[in-house]
Amino acid sequence: MPLSQIKKFLSSTVFLAILACLLWSTAFAAIKIGLRYSEPFSFAGLRFMLSGLLLAPFWLLGGIPLATLRANWRLILLVSFFQTFVLYGLFYFGITLISGAMAAIIIGVSPLTTAIVAHLFIRGDSMTVSKIGSLCLGIFGIIILSISRYPWQSMEGFKEFGGILILLVATISSAYGNILVSQKKTDIDPVMLNSIQLFTGGLFLFFLSIPMEGFSLHILPAPYYGALLWLAALSAISFSLWFILLQRPKVKVSALNIWKFVIPVFGAIISWIILPDESPTIPAVVGMLCIGVSIIFYNLRAEQELG
Repeated sequence: MPLSQIKKFLSSTVFLAILACLLWSTAFAAIKIGLRYSEPFSFAGLRFMLSGLLLAPFWLLGGIPLATLRANWRLILLVSFFQTFVLYGLFYFGITLISGAMAAIIIGVSPLTTAIVAHLFIRGDSMTVSKIGSLCLGIFGIIILSISRYPWQSMEGFKEFGGILILLVATISSAYGNILVSQKKTDIDPVMLNSIQLFTGGLFLFFLSIPMEGFSLHILPAPYYGALLWLAALSAISFSLWFILLQRPKVKVSALNIWKFVIPVFGAIISWIILPDESPTIPAVVGMLCIGVSIIFYNLRAEQELG
């Protein structure tokens, strides 16, 4: 294959969308490893502050664009609040209650949550019979996972059911954050927006952790720092890729969301491989397949309707 075609493929929307989703799918196992040594809010806060700092040199080299910051400060704060503070505050707390694989499967439903939120908040975003059918398939997958925990039989099952609900609420916050970014076509650089919102949301999470979890300067084992660095790097890369794609003029949100089926499938598989106390179960596999297939069907139908 000629070098020009390779470069074109590597910069294509499809490749970058799949790459971002593959990176996101590794997060669940890494988070479970880090949470063995740290409390959820402090771990999340440090991760996202570090992610924002990793991206800062890429937009600070040209100077601090104060005019752009002043013009977009509301957007930055809103995205920081919904896309990092609320989303990951709930996510990190919820994942302490369930397995990494199950968290990957539940968070994988976020494209369907986005579809519902978009229908409620975006004028002209209509629901068709085929779209509703796809959503019902995804909901069926969640129901299977929820029932498989037998929340009515034990406290452990009730705790896991609560974790599922918390993660579902987190996907609603993520959906609203995505809509904010896609609707507000501004002059702010996507990498700059991502860097500032990650750092700001992480800072708020870290401040929240102090009264709730206490403050400690203990040196932790090497796996914690390995997980923290990996999570910070993948956040910096994957969120920047996603924001860049969302702001491409001809890119449709539905076309990007098709590839999010990668997250529940590979997220669960990676957790089952890496985490010694996790293994696949029939309800988990069925739920994962239902959600993955529903994401593909829903967004393929959306693509056909748009045209």
